[in-house]
Amino acid sequence: MPRPPSPHRTTRLTALKNHTRELLELAEDDTVLISQLDCTEPGCPPVETVVAVLPPSGAIRRWTLHHPLDEVTPELLAQALTQAPHTAEGERP
Repeated sequence: MPRPPSPHRTTRLTALKNHTRELLELAEDDTVLISQLDCTEPGCPPVETVVAVLPPSGAIRRWTLHHPLDEVTPELLAQALTQAPHTAEGERP
């Protein structure tokens, strides 16, 4: 069973989510997810952080930062969000 996130990590995630909301001027009903994932693709760093914005309907937008979550700063996040996102059509389940 996975361990619950530390209070520091929870605070950090909340701050990064809020920063994402501000930078992208998101609506209240848009969901922001930020996850650290292991990357198994060739040439990919071993760990990456993915930021996804899920609107109530429409395209899901996703950005990948090639840094572990603990290294993602507001500046790195802002820089990543200026890039075109990966998108996926469809509604949230």
